[in-house]
Amino acid sequence: MGGGPPPPNGGQVLSGLKLGVQTLIARYGLEAARRLFRAATQSVDYLEDLIQEESIACEFARWGNLDAASKPKHFEDFQRTREVLARDFDCHCEIVPRREQHREIGTHAYYGLMIDPHSAALNPAQYVRGLARAAERAGAALFDKTPAMSIKRIGSGFEVKTRRGSIKAGAVFVATNGYTDAAAPDLRRRVVPIGSYIIATEPLREDVAGRLLPKRRVVSDSRNFLHYYRLSSDNRVLFGGRAEFVPPTPDSNRKSAETLRRDMAQVFPELGGVGVEYAWSGNVCFTRDMLPHAGCFDNGVYYAAGYGGHGVAMATYLGALMADVVLGQDDRNPFREYKFGAIPLYDGRPWFLPLAAAWYKLLDWIQ
Repeated sequence: MGGGPPPPNGGQVLSGLKLGVQTLIARYGLEAARRLFRAATQSVDYLEDLIQEESIACEFARWGNLDAASKPKHFEDFQRTREVLARDFDCHCEIVPRREQHREIGTHAYYGLMIDPHSAALNPAQYVRGLARAAERAGAALFDKTPAMSIKRIGSGFEVKTRRGSIKAGAVFVATNGYTDAAAPDLRRRVVPIGSYIIATEPLREDVAGRLLPKRRVVSDSRNFLHYYRLSSDNRVLFGGRAEFVPPTPDSNRKSAETLRRDMAQVFPELGGVGVEYAWSGNVCFTRDMLPHAGCFDNGVYYAAGYGGHGVAMATYLGALMADVVLGQDDRNPFREYKFGAIPLYDGRPWFLPLAAAWYKLLDWIQ
């Protein structure tokens, strides 16, 4: 069961988790950190294989990702992270100091880069359409614009009530992520939807695009109120970020588009006069511990959610792993052993987001 409009997808396919490897080690120990990081890496490989097997034309390309240091201290952190990745995870990234970063990105806004060559990019709309067609070829019946209203246990199965009728099912898998509502209260109390926003410029000349991102890598900076961006196949800059923490509304969309346009011009001054032709938004989804989670609630409902902006590959991968679980096959879900408790004083309506936004803005200022 899925729900909500398409996510605010920038088409970035990142190989890591929201939590960095040093945090994973400190919190869970080295061996567990390796398992979790391996799952994130495998998710990108699985996505690439699926796209090839199903012949999904979605502009998938492993251009790699640039982590951009917004402060000198962040670049020092990159250097330590690179050492840990190479030593403990057999993952080799490249460090680019500020004096050399113009070979990768046409801006003075950052203090150096870390290149992850394993990450990728795709056209998310084409991917979703291709995945839907693949599911239909496999026998799935898809019902768009049919929100679920409730899930009720009936004997050994379930009844899912929708606005267009009821469905009887032997098993229910909830994949609503940042759009989880009252139909799935157990999951709703455990996930936090956060607004994410994107603008798209008019197409740029080839020489301009080549100056900005000569190797067409996807980019994300090191702030908590981060920016993420890349070039589309027609040389538009897709520039996104947490311009507002609140779930999207027409007012927040307008304000966020203005904020992102200003921020984009600060990163790339030559885009100050370039037209913005599109803007869109949606919810990403976070959990209390910043890990994805998948499993089965006590009522027998299966779920997977909480990708923290890294869901293109991981949501696809966990969907496949949980399908095996539903069918009674081996449980290879890497997150099954981690507690996924409800958030205290929370019913799914994120009243605390303004406080969280203020806290993260403070961290960006002082760190």
